Amino acid sequence: MSGYPVFKAAIAHVAPVFLDRDATVKKTCDLIREAARNGAQLVVFPEAYIPAFPVWSALWAPIYNHQFFCQLAENSLVLPGEALSRLCEEAQHREIFVSVGINERSDASVGCLWNTNLLIGDDGTVLNHHRKLVPTFYEKLIWANGDGAGLKVCDTRIGRLGALICGENTNPLARYTLMAQGEQVHISSYPPLWPTRDPRDGGNYDLESAIRIRAGAHSFEAKVFNVVASGFMDTKMRTKLIEVDASVAEVLDRTPRAISLVIGPSGEPVSSILQEAEGILYQDIDINQCVEPKQFHDVVGYYNRFDIFELKVNRTRLKPISFSETTTETPAEAPSGEAKVARLAATVK
Repeated sequence: MSGYPVFKAAIAHVAPVFLDRDATVKKTCDLIREAARNGAQLVVFPEAYIPAFPVWSALWAPIYNHQFFCQLAENSLVLPGEALSRLCEEAQHREIFVSVGINERSDASVGCLWNTNLLIGDDGTVLNHHRKLVPTFYEKLIWANGDGAGLKVCDTRIGRLGALICGENTNPLARYTLMAQGEQVHISSYPPLWPTRDPRDGGNYDLESAIRIRAGAHSFEAKVFNVVASGFMDTKMRTKLIEVDASVAEVLDRTPRAISLVIGPSGEPVSSILQEAEGILYQDIDINQCVEPKQFHDVVGYYNRFDIFELKVNRTRLKPISFSETTTETPAEAPSGEAKVARLAATVK
């Protein structure tokens, strides 16, 4: 069957150059080139990849994290900007779609950051600009709330692409919003690890298990391919963190790691898994395989009750200020006395 696109996806299970925007952008461009050379038409990078996921907010109280936050803000991207231009030019030159997680800084504030995912087209245009709706748990110490402007599915030559960031993949309304736009390939991005407890006490959050549950559930419900890209903590990142406090080494080393993989429309993995080392995972995706499962449960087709359930989504891009301007009449333009009387009479009527 060849009615729908068939293409190769590349999943970059990689570490940033920790808190260095320009070096990480260069690394990203190198990886885009590598993926394109190997025949990929889509390459996906992890959550908050440029310049780093702020794992330190899980390790210490915020009063000890000012240095890291200031570095993160300094190395975050303002859109549009030179860093984005470099990524777009690389995507255009290699004719490849790129999904990348970034830290975005507001052009109205030097300290307001968003957890953002960008989908760049193979022509170098930004197809979608999505800000994470709600930072999760300790992420609230770093990022502001996003908005619904990026809850979009992009219709491309390789299929209809949608994306959510980490915990958003647990939000059923956000997921349904993408399903209802005909999503065929879902992109999920995650950090390298997500500490929630001291490992010595047990009960730490199992990010691998959470990813498998979330990705499988969305693929099964939507009948889509789920391309999962998670980050990787390299030696440089680990060293920078334990330089502050050596006691966190055990937390970092014993916290469960994220995984990168591809889930098929049946809800089962169709690729190998990357976890313990950096690398690029390749997987062929045949969207024709999404058709047959739609016979069983098509929650945006026949398998729903739209007369009972109704979902409204506000996709307004939130801004800190809006302006309205009026023109003041000059004396020469002012209405005559007779005109004022006529206007008043009309108003009374």
